[in-house]
Amino acid sequence: MLLALLAGYAGFGEAAPASASAQGNKPPAVVEKAAPYVGWARGRLLVAPRAGLSAGQFEQALKSVNGRSKGYIRQLNTHVVELSTGADEAAAMRELRKNRKLKYVELDMAVAPAASVSDPAYGNSWALPKIQAPAAWDSANGSGVTIAILDTGIDSAHPDLAPNLVPGWNVYDNNSNTADVNGHGTWVAGVAAMAANNAKGSAGVAWGAKIMPVRIADANAYAYWSTVAQGIYWAADHGAKVVNVSYNGVSGSATVQSAAQYLRSKGGVVVVAAGNSGGLESIAASDALLSVAATDQNDARASFSSYGAYVDLAAPGVSVYTTTVGGGYSNASGTSFSSPVVAATAALMLSANGKLTPADVDRILKTTSLDLGAAGYDQYYGSGRVNAAAAVLNAKQTVAADTQAPSVSIASPTGGRVSGVVPVDVNYSDNVGVTRADFYVNGQLAASDSLAPFAFAWDTAGKADGSYTLSVQAYDAAGNRGTSPSVAVTVGNDSIAPTIGSFSLTDGMTISPSKQTVSVSATDNQGVAKISLVIDGKEVALAYGGTLSYNWNTRKLAKGAHTVTVRVTDNAGNATSRTVTVYK
Repeated sequence: MLLALLAGYAGFGEAAPASASAQGNKPPAVVEKAAPYVGWARGRLLVAPRAGLSAGQFEQALKSVNGRSKGYIRQLNTHVVELSTGADEAAAMRELRKNRKLKYVELDMAVAPAASVSDPAYGNSWALPKIQAPAAWDSANGSGVTIAILDTGIDSAHPDLAPNLVPGWNVYDNNSNTADVNGHGTWVAGVAAMAANNAKGSAGVAWGAKIMPVRIADANAYAYWSTVAQGIYWAADHGAKVVNVSYNGVSGSATVQSAAQYLRSKGGVVVVAAGNSGGLESIAASDALLSVAATDQNDARASFSSYGAYVDLAAPGVSVYTTTVGGGYSNASGTSFSSPVVAATAALMLSANGKLTPADVDRILKTTSLDLGAAGYDQYYGSGRVNAAAAVLNAKQTVAADTQAPSVSIASPTGGRVSGVVPVDVNYSDNVGVTRADFYVNGQLAASDSLAPFAFAWDTAGKADGSYTLSVQAYDAAGNRGTSPSVAVTVGNDSIAPTIGSFSLTDGMTISPSKQTVSVSATDNQGVAKISLVIDGKEVALAYGGTLSYNWNTRKLAKGAHTVTVRVTDNAGNATSRTVTVYK
């Protein structure tokens, strides 16, 4: 299934989303609805370590929630972490987010397509003249550009899609079968790049572009943040310059944004649906994605269109004429269909001028759009309703070479004394986009990070105490390099071991026959890093910081003596342990 393709692991069956196909598998295992999401995958998290963090240190971090890596998305440097049976995924996420050795931690959210209704009896291709697509076609039709449709698959036999299809991939099942298992993907593909001049149907916005089907969802059309991210990476590595994701809520994922930045580093853009809740969504704006709201024939906001600070643009999304599975046609509504209008417009622009950068595409789409609602940017329409003709005309203008270097600085640490594993946070910006950051210690490369957001972990264990100079260099796609101001720090890895203040178990005590609470507190001159609890030679609990509490189920414990050891470690690696023998 989903994670069979992840490097180093296969068989993540019980926690992976399951296809509700002819095999009779159950629908995805999700929990309570969390609008705009369907829910999240049971028993797993998506976790990315900082660049420079060792595998051992990462494993130790996961132990604080009894988690372990069961899959690795190599291009993202992101682990799919399996939790113990019955674990509270949200609580585990909150605990891991306290650990600054990790770049990001998030639930693997389940997302639904952003389709609303389908009405075969209404309308025609009103959206094309509304965005002035025919005028844009005088200059470009999308030829030479591939649009990846991340969705439920595509009907490859449809006569208005087959001429434009190129090979794709099924990320969900890890195979080459990209047949549409739901119908949603075929709807979306037709809006973007339905063929033209063939006496069939109508035409897509970018009817000369190629369509790359990337299946990310099951037969119920449910996808996950992890499948969306994998799909973006696959498309980026196989020639797509535009990726469309007509799904609710993907803008809120750090994993998806990291994948989108990867595509941007290759000169491509990701366009996503704003969603169909009809209400305000508390999703932050993202420089990596273009989120699209829906408008109707009168340039009014569609009643179902979600809004918020994350909305970048608007496009027709009510009764949009498109293709259906089985060779038919229909009118469909939803931000699922406004999104491919913008994606296809981006393809027209790149067809007209292949030298455009992702930042150029973003800027031109926004500055040439028709301002709707309140003057200027607003949370309902973003910068306005897309205008394909104006965007293509602007794109044809000569684009100057990028000679501007990125701006970069170290946000933390800012100086002073450091010890143990030091989180290094970076501020960066560029007129086009930063593609890589390198971290230097005393002029020597210590770690490199090519996945935004850029962040490092510097392990000072084994380093001699004394002064060190830290710096970061940032690069953009044109090879321009910016160097941060240097930061001077002093490594002071103390040799004073932590002190165990209290331990609820005492040597020789008789424990409860059913449940025994074990509590530990410790202090250290530089701070306690972690407390480990080992019972009869097996680690049963790990906590970060100066306290640990563990409920020991002793009901099935054998009678007699049992050895309990608590081990406390500080940030410099100094450790103190205490062992007691208790009896049942």
